[in-house]
Amino acid sequence: MNKIACSRLRVKMGGKMGMANALSVLRIILSVALLAPPALSPTFLALYATAGLTDMLDGFVARQTKTESEFGAKLDSAADLIFTVVSLAKILPTVAAPAWLWAWVAVIAVVKVANVVSGLVMRKRLIMPHTTANKAAGFVVFLVPFAIPTFGVVAPSIPACVVATFAAIQEGHLIRMGRS
Repeated sequence: MNKIACSRLRVKMGGKMGMANALSVLRIILSVALLAPPALSPTFLALYATAGLTDMLDGFVARQTKTESEFGAKLDSAADLIFTVVSLAKILPTVAAPAWLWAWVAVIAVVKVANVVSGLVMRKRLIMPHTTANKAAGFVVFLVPFAIPTFGVVAPSIPACVVATFAAIQEGHLIRMGRS
């Protein structure tokens, strides 16, 4: 990037990159790096864990350093999306899950998409609430790849789907009630 582009980016981000935004950018870089090693290999899980750690830390760091910003929230959401898509693209082809589990995951995904669409329609903006339930669901789902080598895909996926189902329903309720 040239100096002018860097300056414009710094202005957009509130004057400086900031540690929180740097952690989100690092998560994007680590997500791309996840494409190289075999899914669920020790290298994959180490990169995956590090990317997950950046997700847990970026919001905390932003609050502690008082550098929260709209740009940072959007960057965090973009980094989360990239991390999720890459992780799923690597892991899902390697696991043999029963049809009912795929259906459950699909229903959760449809509800999440419906929540985004309803937020856009009702509030004319992208709404992705960072609720306690969504954070809990993210954490439980994040743990699943570590458990798959030992327990298979079904046992760790059931609690993850239960928490994710509750979080998706709660998120939709909050969006529709205007409390997000």
